[in-house]
Amino acid sequence: MIAVLMGGNSAERSVSLDGGEAVYNALKRQGVECFKFDWQGGNLDKLWSQNFDKAFIVLHGRGGEDGYIQQQLENRGIPYTGSESSASEKCMNKAITKNIWAQHNLPLSPSVLAEYDQKIPDIDFPLPWAIKPASEGSSIGISKVLNTAELDEALALAWQYDNQVLIEQWIEGNEYTVSILNGNALPVIQIKVIDGFYDYASKYHSDETQYICPCGLSDIDEQHLQKIALAAFNIMDAKTWGRVDFILDQNNSPYLLEINTVPGMTSHSLMPMATQASGINFDSLVIKILNGK
Repeated sequence: MIAVLMGGNSAERSVSLDGGEAVYNALKRQGVECFKFDWQGGNLDKLWSQNFDKAFIVLHGRGGEDGYIQQQLENRGIPYTGSESSASEKCMNKAITKNIWAQHNLPLSPSVLAEYDQKIPDIDFPLPWAIKPASEGSSIGISKVLNTAELDEALALAWQYDNQVLIEQWIEGNEYTVSILNGNALPVIQIKVIDGFYDYASKYHSDETQYICPCGLSDIDEQHLQKIALAAFNIMDAKTWGRVDFILDQNNSPYLLEINTVPGMTSHSLMPMATQASGINFDSLVIKILNGK
């Protein structure tokens, strides 16, 4: 019996519910015994009272992607999909992730970490800047700052979500994403946003955001991105599946943005698009994640 864990109490709850429903239906179509569990932050006792052999985690953001639910399952000896609790915790924090990647000389934009109620560190890289909560997903709380007068407002927004905020140099260019499945980098997807940047609305509500696969890069450039993505994934001790996001500047030089250890599984999500492009349909993807191979 598989428990499909969805919902959660993060800012990405609705996305998780949509994706969880899709995973549940895929399992049912393939005759896998399963049930849906809408975790709401305080009802885990109801989960533990049910009999199940493994959890399929479709939870995003805090509680679901930061190692918490993974740790709860580990404490009870229950297997689950995806990365272990320690890796999940590291990957969720963009500042920790960047520090680890920097130690391995992976390509990154300059950044500083601002702590709530502390003096803002000196920023020695040029505008514009990206202001983002360190531990939030789906581009929630992110702002683009064009001049220093906009910084306070951007920080105030980001601090609504986290006491740690990354101030990064904004790299102008196109966004790309590389999905990882059981040790393999899948076809690269280019993300084209009609207006602004790839924020929450562009990800989940806009029908104008374009996802281009084949991505338009040369074979050499695509393979280079895939190689960096696999290295970035493995360095973080991530397991089974995930997604690594990049931005490429005007010279096609890549910069790592972040890693997702529980990618979205909705109709707008990038992981299913990437697997489809490599000949793996959604139902097969779900089974491959479940089995970890």
